[in-house]
Formats: sequence, structure tokens, C-alpha cells
Amino acid sequence: MIKRRVAEGRGTKPVEAPAPEAPGEPQAAPQEDQQTAISTSRGFVDFLASNRLSLALTSYQTGQLMLIGPLLDGRLSVFQRNFVRAMGLAASPQRIHLASIAQIWRLDNVLGPGQLANQDDLHYERLYVPRVSYTTGDIDVHEIAVDRGGELIFVNTKYSCLATTDETHSFKPVWQPDFITKIAPEDRCHLNGLAMKDGKPKYVTAVSRCDVVDGWRERRHEGGILIDVETGRVITEDLSMPHSPRWNAGNLWVLDSGRGYLCRVDAKTGKAEQVVFCPGFARGLSFWRGYALFGTSLPRDGAFKGLELEDNVKARDGEPRCGAYIVDTRQGDILHWIRFEGGVRELFDAAFIPGVGAPMCVGLGSPEMRTLVKFDGEASGSTAEAVVSQGI
Repeated sequence: MIKRRVAEGRGTKPVEAPAPEAPGEPQAAPQEDQQTAISTSRGFVDFLASNRLSLALTSYQTGQLMLIGPLLDGRLSVFQRNFVRAMGLAASPQRIHLASIAQIWRLDNVLGPGQLANQDDLHYERLYVPRVSYTTGDIDVHEIAVDRGGELIFVNTKYSCLATTDETHSFKPVWQPDFITKIAPEDRCHLNGLAMKDGKPKYVTAVSRCDVVDGWRERRHEGGILIDVETGRVITEDLSMPHSPRWNAGNLWVLDSGRGYLCRVDAKTGKAEQVVFCPGFARGLSFWRGYALFGTSLPRDGAFKGLELEDNVKARDGEPRCGAYIVDTRQGDILHWIRFEGGVRELFDAAFIPGVGAPMCVGLGSPEMRTLVKFDGEASGSTAEAVVSQGI
């Protein structure tokens, strides 16, 4: 089990992390033989505390879900749990959906109003417990969302389609790009991102229009597309390895990851406005009020080969970073950041959890999975520091 450490303010604290995944090899179970140093911008924890925010991040490279938020004593909690190949997530105050190597997990908060979970004399405002899993097999689920009917919609990258869960089958296809002639386990175009609008799938991103097995890899530097799901129209194909489209406050956003920008896109003309530069390979995008959150990763082989991103970082005399960034979208400024150095080198998804202080999670196979028991009709705690169960 990965142990949680607390990072204070701007200081750097070690956090145990699994070894990075070898390129091209399936990820093994997480190992606790590397450490990650975590640092933050000055005022990072104060920003979260004053706005009642927490963050959820995933790293498929290390197989971790990271829950980050302010503790009651003003320190920052970075709480980690292992989920092999943790990727897309949909996070809310009461529930987190999380994609892993062969399942999509539903984690539910078990704390009632006024209750806190206690561990190591630290107090957590949310305790997420794995309650349901949908076994999909290894279909390379990327981003996931919940539609207005409460059903899961996810990007099935291996089969080049949007899909939902099914009681009998691994998945049920619900949409595919017009240029994909067959739903096959070939990752033809690298469909990877999903934007919801009015509770329905509205926009997706793909690295290319390719309709041949693994063909997207030769199109990484340009030709990335943003598609309107309802009409099938390609809004723009002037992107480089785009990820994480989002509809927020009347605007369409996307990460132009191969160039290193968070962009605002005109949904009619396809024109992309570069809002802020991302100092790494960007994936995962979330909005709260006028703020955006995204994550960045380091290159796997020491360089972003074939991507403008590498030249754009060098032109700024910078170095690529693994971390998460909070942006004021009105000014285009990065206000705060959290950085990872060491074992954690790649992030995949990032989400705000509004209205929540420090959250924690019960890990798969942990002792808490056995000792934490709640039932309908149980008397709720009368104090603000209820211990949910022995071991928590």
C-alpha cells in the first residue's frame, strides 16, 4: 500500500511511489521502491482552503489515484491509492468514477454530514470507498463522464468509439467517427477525449483520421482533430495530439498537447486561441468558476520527439515538468501549481472536487476493505469528528 505523506506549503516532502512503467510493456502491480518529491507554489494550500476545493489526479504510469486537499490544520494532504493503470476520472463531492486497466470503478463517499474520517491523527472530510466495478477488459479506457441519466459514457480508445457499460458484454458502443469503418481492437485514430454538454456527449478529440491499425502514431505532429459528436463534423484538424475537450461557460476548450497550449476554440470556425502555455505534455482538464486545472507529464524517452512542444519549451529556456496547474482563464495566468519529481513522471487526468476539504480513499485489498462496515439505518455520529470504523 502506498503511504500518504503531508506536504507543507512550499516545502518539498518525499512521497513513496511505484517504479515507472517500462515503455511498451504492460504495467505490473505498483511497487514501493521509488520516492516522489512534491512541491507547491506559495499559497497553493491557501487557495484550496479559501475556495473549499480539492483535486483528484491520476497517473497510469505509477498506477495511482491522488487526492489532494487542505487539512483542518492548514497543511496539505496528498493521499494516494493504487489502481493499476489509473486513467480517466469523473469526480464529484460524493462520487468518483475511475478507469483502470480492466475495470471502471465507482467510489462512493461514506461519510455523513458533520462526520470526519480519522487516520494518524489527521481528519478527512471525504472517505471514498470502492463500491461497484464494471469489468471491461483491457480496452484502454481514456476519459469518462456521467450523462444526464446517470449512465457512464467513456472513450474506448482501443476500439475507436464511445461506449457505455453493459451487464453482459465488456462494453456497448454508442458512437464512432464517420471515418472509422469497423469497431476493432486496433486503436486506429487514438480517440482519447470527451466533452459533455447538457448531459450528453458533444465533442471528442482524436490524434488523426486514420482508419488503419495503430495508424495514428505516424500523425502525432499534426492533423489532430476535434469532432462534433452530434453532427460528425470535424471542427478543426489543426491540432497536435489534442486531449481533454471541455465545454465550460459557453466556451469550447481543448489541450493542444503536442504544441503545449490550453486553447479556446470557436466551435463554428474551428479557430483555436492559445490561452496559456503548458510546461509539459498536457492531459486532463477541469473547470471551476473562472479557473481551469490541467496536468502535465515528462517525456518518456527524454524528449518530445516530433512534437512542437519540445521546441516551444526550449524557446522559453525551460524544462518539461510533471505537475498540475491552476489557471485564471480570464487573464491566461497560471496562479498555482503542484509539482512531482521522482517516481511519478506522468499524469493522465485532473479534476476539481468543489466543496471538499482533504479527501481520502480506501484502497483495493487494503485492511480497510475488511474493517470498514456501514449499513442502512446505522445511527449517525453526533460529533464533527466521528471515527467511521476501526482502522480508519
